[in-house]
Amino acid sequence: MEGQSAIIKIPEILNEKHGLKRPLLIISKTVERSGLLDQMFINMKEKGMEYAIYDDVAPNPTEINVEEALKIYLKNKCDCLIAIGGGSPIDCCKVVGARVVNPDKTVAQMMGMKVRKKIPLMIAVPTTSGTGSETTMYAVITDSKTHHKAGIADLAILPDYAVLDPQLMVGLPPHLTAISGMDALCHAVECYTNYKLLTDLEKEHAKKAVKLIYENLFEAYKDGENVERRLNMQKAAFDAGVAFNRGMTGYVHSVGHTLSGLYNIPHGLAMGVILPVVMKQYGASVYKRLSELADVCGIKGNSEKEKAEKFILWIENLNEKMGLPKTFDMIQEKDIPQMIKWAKAEGLLYPTPQVWNNSEFEKCIRKLIGKNRFC
Repeated sequence: MEGQSAIIKIPEILNEKHGLKRPLLIISKTVERSGLLDQMFINMKEKGMEYAIYDDVAPNPTEINVEEALKIYLKNKCDCLIAIGGGSPIDCCKVVGARVVNPDKTVAQMMGMKVRKKIPLMIAVPTTSGTGSETTMYAVITDSKTHHKAGIADLAILPDYAVLDPQLMVGLPPHLTAISGMDALCHAVECYTNYKLLTDLEKEHAKKAVKLIYENLFEAYKDGENVERRLNMQKAAFDAGVAFNRGMTGYVHSVGHTLSGLYNIPHGLAMGVILPVVMKQYGASVYKRLSELADVCGIKGNSEKEKAEKFILWIENLNEKMGLPKTFDMIQEKDIPQMIKWAKAEGLLYPTPQVWNNSEFEKCIRKLIGKNRFC
């Protein structure tokens, strides 16, 4: 569902279409306090529904968040799930559902494709335009002890409904608009350059996402009250999510997850900074694909190489206009071997256009070290 105030239809979907009455809502505190959900809660009460809330998800959700939410689900005898927020609440909600149907498995034991049982009915409502988690089979959880980020990739955790309500994004600060939009762009670009698994469907969704981001992200950043731009960015994140369900991501994500895990850098910020660095390092292996994305955006050039380089330059210029840094000053020398190990291990899961060795991962990571202030 999409459109202004679309969330008020959620009680009708749950109660009248599915006969469900006791949802667990996993939401961000900011959204909960905003008042934007008040009418939805009123509608739930009018339909005799009893809901429970978990609103303490960390920016990089951990297994602790999952277990805390699970206790609330079980205590209140909930029968369905609603996630409202950015990728963190949505990912957490997916894994809570996985624990509901796998009570004897820990979160760690379900990493990869080990859920295997359909989770309770889930509605995902994004309040940022980045992760696309509302339409993907992925969820990323950080180990609270090691700070290692790892993912579940299983069709069993795919949400049943995605609700795109641009009104929920009107108050999103410019910085969050920027980094969530760069996350969506990264999904579309990475999966498109991972050409090995793509069908025409994923290609078209990736192109559509890139075009929407090219036309709308900076405008949404400048004018957060523009509902049309907000909805277009929600559509872009959704399309990018559909595309990378099959096309997957790559080294931008595998390196980025090490930064988020070790230093708690917001995921979207890591994606925006790392994306042009990785694409440059890929070199000629991605010129053709990036030139095709340049064509979608109307970026001109006399060769595939020139168009690809101009496309990367557009990404760099967009980052700069939105106040994102080029590097990170918190990366520590002692952590680089661990970052290489984690990034390389995760990278083996992806159909990347190149396969990097340790030295190539180190080269990439060292390009990210700098004195820029952390925005």
